[in-house]
This record gives sequence, structure tokens and C-alpha cells, in this order.
Amino acid sequence: MELEHIKAVYFIGAGGIGMSAIARYFMNKKLLVAGYDKTPSQLTLQLEREGMLIHYEEDIDKIPQECKEKDSCLVVYTPAIPGNHRELSYFRDNGFEVEKRAQVLGTLTRSHKGLCVAGTHGKTTTSTICAHIMHQSRQDCNAFLGGISKNYGTNYILSESDYVVIEADEFDRSFHQLSPWMSVITSTDPDHLDIYGTEEAYLESFKKYTSLIQPGGALIIHKGLKMKEDINDSVRQYEYSRDDGDFHAENIRIDNGRITFDFISPIENVRDIELGQPIPINIENSIAAMAMAQLSGCSANELKNGIKTYKGVERRFDFKIKNDRIVLLSDYAHHPKEIYQSAKSMRELYKDKKITAIFQPHLYTRTRDFYKDFANSLSILDEIVLCDIYPAREKPIPGVTSALIFDNLREGVEKRMISKEQIPDFITENDFEVLIVLGAGDIDNYVPQIKDILLKKYGLSPEEA
Repeated sequence: MELEHIKAVYFIGAGGIGMSAIARYFMNKKLLVAGYDKTPSQLTLQLEREGMLIHYEEDIDKIPQECKEKDSCLVVYTPAIPGNHRELSYFRDNGFEVEKRAQVLGTLTRSHKGLCVAGTHGKTTTSTICAHIMHQSRQDCNAFLGGISKNYGTNYILSESDYVVIEADEFDRSFHQLSPWMSVITSTDPDHLDIYGTEEAYLESFKKYTSLIQPGGALIIHKGLKMKEDINDSVRQYEYSRDDGDFHAENIRIDNGRITFDFISPIENVRDIELGQPIPINIENSIAAMAMAQLSGCSANELKNGIKTYKGVERRFDFKIKNDRIVLLSDYAHHPKEIYQSAKSMRELYKDKKITAIFQPHLYTRTRDFYKDFANSLSILDEIVLCDIYPAREKPIPGVTSALIFDNLREGVEKRMISKEQIPDFITENDFEVLIVLGAGDIDNYVPQIKDILLKKYGLSPEEA
């Protein structure tokens, strides 16, 4: 279906962070936008306030009449929706145009210059940094992000620019629908083995993705990845990392909550970059984002200003309290390498403080496949509190619980297991110096309550947080 023929769009799985960005795109086009989600959330309620029609039961009768016109209604669904979902089955059985979110994004990359960021971890932050640099530059951009940008309070940017920044998701091979003009690949640590089966198949999927980069475009790949690329001869290829590669950092200075460095580039070096969100892992994320923005025409001053004014992404190293008495951080990290990077950054920032992490594992299969890696990454910290596994789309697997991680934590780490419902009492009854809440499930719902308890306990006002 051509974009100009669409009068209504229906989303199955409307509350997903990526789905909601596309919903906002179509609402901005003044189309009727409706959808289903399993449960209400802050995001779905906000979408309703913006004009989207959402219901929370599998009920064909609740689908608006305008969305039952197959010649003018586009149906978009997330791969997390089961194939036997009643509404999805209705649309398929009646010959509607039914597309995955990634297919819709793919259409946009063919009508714009797609600046895409792929990788097991780091892609949300890197794509959001790139989008912010581009948006505040002369180039500008559209953007579909996997997290809520703190600069804009949304996961979506709309402009008249030819550029579109897109987070390229490897889950269910979704990124194979894209046609990038340029792409960063941040990491290829095995994940989603419930989909791919083996590490080899996972790496092959990334190789396939690189073959989709348009002739004349560019690939900016993290130095040292296992994967092999398959690019057109005219595609420019670069490597990056924190300390080495075509794009890298030199003269890194971490002091009193400030991080500055020099950006080394084959195009133009930029001195004294200052991170607006001063977290060590963001040095590397910023290098990748600046590389793609610089290749897209951004000037040295635009790069410096973009990085200095970048405020972060909600649930990505998201400080809720940052005070001399107590630090509270919420982080979406849910893969062992993400947790390692988060823990390593916290160690650099808070060398002499006790760091406690509350972690909710995400998916039974991921816990089964990587429980030793989770334990090793978490063991960088001083105290680990494990909650039950968040199942998301999965059913329980016999013998797979948080105890697998618990039993493999290094000797000397303080540890305990609690239910998520016990978190408020745990916070009330214990003292903390630095507290991190980790996970991609629903544990973040407890963060506002945790913050309130800590502010009261340590005698801080909201302004002092």
C-alpha cells in the first residue's frame, strides 16, 4: 500500500516503544490511528491523550469502522504478538495489508537517507545521540528511536529533512527490512537465541544486514567484532572504538563529574568534546554517533554542541537521584554485556562507594543461555538483589529461575533474592550509597516509589535530587 492511499492505521501491540513512534508519525499526518495493547501503560495513556484510539482486550468489535476498510487501512503489528491473536487473524483472513513495524520503517529508509544503528546493545543511546546531533544541526533529521529522548520527551522526531535516524532491531531479523544509507554496528554479542538458535546464525544475520546498505553509503563498525560484512564495493567502511580505529577518542579526562575528550576522525578532528550526560560508556556511543553525523555533513561546532547538550534517554543510565548522600539510577540493561558496561561505568564514576543493584532478568531463554555471564557481569558490583524472571512473551522453562544467576555470583558479593512486590520494604529497611535498578521488564514501574522512599529517608527535597 502506498503511503498516499492510507486513511487509517491500526497497531497490534500499540504500546511498544518502537510501535508508538510510528503511530505518532501517522497521527502527525492527520490519519485515524487506533490499536490494541495487552495492558495500559504510561506510554499508551499518553498516546490516547495525543489522539490515538486504544483498547486492551482482544475484541474485533472494538476495532473502529474506519480500520475495517481494507483498501485504505494499514495494519502494523509487533513480532511479539502471537500468530493466533484474534485481531491479527481477523485482518489476515480478510486480506488486509498487514506489515511488521520494521517493514514500515523500511519504506521510510527507501524514501529518505536512512541513518541506522544496529547492535546487541548500545543502539538506543547511539541512535538517540545521533538524532540529537542531526536535529540541532543544519542537516536536521526525522527519527524513530527505541527510547524516550530526554531532550525531546518523545521517541520520535519529525522534520522536512531527507535524513531519518532509525534504531535497527535484530530481533526476529526485523532489520532485514531496512535499506540504510549509513549504518553503525555497535556490537554483535549473541542474543535472541530463541529466535536464531546459534551464535553463527546470529552473526550471519548481521552479515545479511550489511548487504542492504545502499551503494555510495557507509558502514561504521565497532572494531574487533566477530561478524563479517557483505557490502557493495562503493560502500565506504570505517571502524571505531573508544581507544582505536578510524574514529576514536584521545586525551580522555574524567574529573569531578565532567568527561571531556578529543574526537579523532579521518575527516576532521574535534578537540575538547564534553559529554552532556557524563557517563564513561557514552564516550564510545558518542564516537559512533558523531562519526555518522560527521559523514552526513555536520560541522565540528555542531558535533560539539550536540554532544554537550545531549541529556540522555529514559531508562538508559537514567539518574533519578544524584546527590552526595544517595545516588539512584534506572537502566534498561538486560543483556550480560550491557550490564557489564553499566557496572563498569558505575565503578569508574563511584570508585569508593558501595554499589547495590536490583536486577530483574528478562526472558527465561536469555537467563538459561547466559546465566553465568549475568553472574560475572553483576559481580563487578558489591550487592546484588535478584527478582523473579520477567517472562515477556515466554512461558516458564523448568529449572530456569533467578537462582541460576544467584548461585554463580562471585564469592564475597552480598546477595539476596526477593519478589518485586518486596522491593519497597527492602528499600525502606536498608541503607544505600549508590543504587541501580536494572532490567527491561516491569521493574521500572517501582522506580518512582523507590525514589520517593529514598528522598524521605535521606531528608532530600525533589529539587535536591
